[in-house]
Amino acid sequence: MTAEERARARDILDLQEGTGPLPVLDEAGALALLRGARRIAVVGASPDPGRPSYAVMRYLQHQGYECVPVNPNARDVLGIRSFGTLEEAVAASGPFDIVDVFRRPESVADVARSAVATGCGALWLQLGVVSWEAAFIAHEAGLPVVMDRCTAIDHRRLRGR
Repeated sequence: MTAEERARARDILDLQEGTGPLPVLDEAGALALLRGARRIAVVGASPDPGRPSYAVMRYLQHQGYECVPVNPNARDVLGIRSFGTLEEAVAASGPFDIVDVFRRPESVADVARSAVATGCGALWLQLGVVSWEAAFIAHEAGLPVVMDRCTAIDHRRLRGR
């Protein structure tokens, strides 16, 4: 196992055990965040129907959320114009309640900085994405943070209550 793999495993265990360096939202907090949200930026949204980001964005749209894809390599996702950066998306349509991130952990600190700089409401890192650096950036700016959770799965839980 490489040093990078060990660090990633340690980060995931810290999150699961609740021993990380700062608080992140638990299930109840994540559900409350979804309950109050209307606009979601989907960073890493893919036009490929086989990708999880595509299915999650489609599900959220069908549940009434306004989803805007952020992917510099896609022209549009699900018929909605994709933006190259979160800054471009916010400039064109305003800030987002949630920035839902489908990116590798090593890439999300920059997304967190963008979420803070553009006045977005919360940082949500998808299943398998844990970055204490990104969480710290968002948390220090007062943004709630969710890590290693899926917006679609949690929304289904919300609907079941």
